Amino acid sequence: MILVNTDYISGKEFEMLGLVKGSTIQSKHLGSDIAQSFKTLVGGELKAYNEMMNDARALATKRMVAEAESMGADAVVNIRYASSAIMQGAAEVIAYGTAVKFVNK
Repeated sequence: MILVNTDYISGKEFEMLGLVKGSTIQSKHLGSDIAQSFKTLVGGELKAYNEMMNDARALATKRMVAEAESMGADAVVNIRYASSAIMQGAAEVIAYGTAVKFVNK
């Protein structure tokens, strides 16, 4: 499966199959949340939250790819990510793009 954030793939012609998406809502456990809140007092990277968001993007991408594969897609083009806070310490991440099938493989 080819994944790109452009609306084309060099050397490939394709037909669009439709929108595909994957999402997840992630949170850290209370201990990490408290530790990260102390970190905001002194500044610096919030590594636990950074890791949480990386994991969330990976899971959302995996779910998007699974949806594309179920449609018979060869690739997903024009991939985008969005996130929003659901509550303190929890965030939703969505990955979306256009599933395509190659015309001449």
